[in-house]
Amino acid sequence: MGEAIGAVLPLAVGVSLSPIPIVAVVLMLATPRGRPNGIAFVVGWIVGLAAVGTIVLLVSGGAGAGGSGGPPVWVGVVKLVLGVGLLGLTVVEWRRRPRGEDAALPAWMSTLDTVTPIRSAGLGAGLAAVNPKNLLITVGAASAVAQSGTSVGGEAVAFAVFVVLATVGPAFPLVVAVVLGDRSRSLLDGLRGWLAAHNTAIMCVLLAVIGLKLIGDGITVLA
Repeated sequence: MGEAIGAVLPLAVGVSLSPIPIVAVVLMLATPRGRPNGIAFVVGWIVGLAAVGTIVLLVSGGAGAGGSGGPPVWVGVVKLVLGVGLLGLTVVEWRRRPRGEDAALPAWMSTLDTVTPIRSAGLGAGLAAVNPKNLLITVGAASAVAQSGTSVGGEAVAFAVFVVLATVGPAFPLVVAVVLGDRSRSLLDGLRGWLAAHNTAIMCVLLAVIGLKLIGDGITVLA
């Protein structure tokens, strides 16, 4: 189980530091229903990650990813594909970066002042499980757990560690708001502005590093 937890730690950090979900929670907290929406968003985020991981672990278990003879060839292929996919997203994100102007936030963020907790939960689940970057990384994390050869209980614990660490980023603004109350406003506004301004750079670094890691893992399995 220790090997599985070690394998998912860097992947969890990559998901946790996603700027857009953090900015979304910060913006939600500035609305009249800020805290209920923020809590619902984080819950949806956790459910989204858990759903993807559960599906991958079930499929991988049925395909023998954690057999005693070592990971099968398909595990290495999957890791290679995921790694190449993340590098491809890196190129796309970099080419789309704003030039000579402030980075624009997604249009849906302008409607956050009218969202309900149910919609907030849906947004959290969508950004966790449907967003291509987070989806690829989460699949990679679940695949790493599946190939570790640990027990079913160990797999559950290892992936639960991944989910908890991957939730630290989106949950951070909510914790700050609860602990500091009204004093958190200036801090969170500064965090939102910094993340919005450096969103592309942060994303590209995370995608490139994790993509290269998955490619390296895939080559190791195939070799």
